[in-house]
Amino acid sequence: MCDLYVSADPIFYESRTRSLRIHGVVTTIRLENMFWDILTEIAAADGMTVNQLITKLSDEILELRGELPNMASFLRVSCLRYLDRQRRVPSGSSSAVGQTVALRRVG
Repeated sequence: MCDLYVSADPIFYESRTRSLRIHGVVTTIRLENMFWDILTEIAAADGMTVNQLITKLSDEILELRGELPNMASFLRVSCLRYLDRQRRVPSGSSSAVGQTVALRRVG
């Protein structure tokens, strides 16, 4: 069983830092490459760039909670919730694409 995890290409868990602007404020986020890939997939499914997706998620969580103490952790959890949703939605279902931004409503 562990071979599934330990045989992963190290590039997946190598971290990468990206700087982006959220409403004019430069923000730096450090995530593992695999999470950046998942964010790219989510953004593409919703017709957005990764920066647009992160801005939208940031806006929505701030509106809901009033604060976001750890953006990187929030994005990791969002990616996992997206993957969980993909796992639960039957393959080929039209509801699997285009509705990913509302991650807070999953589960």
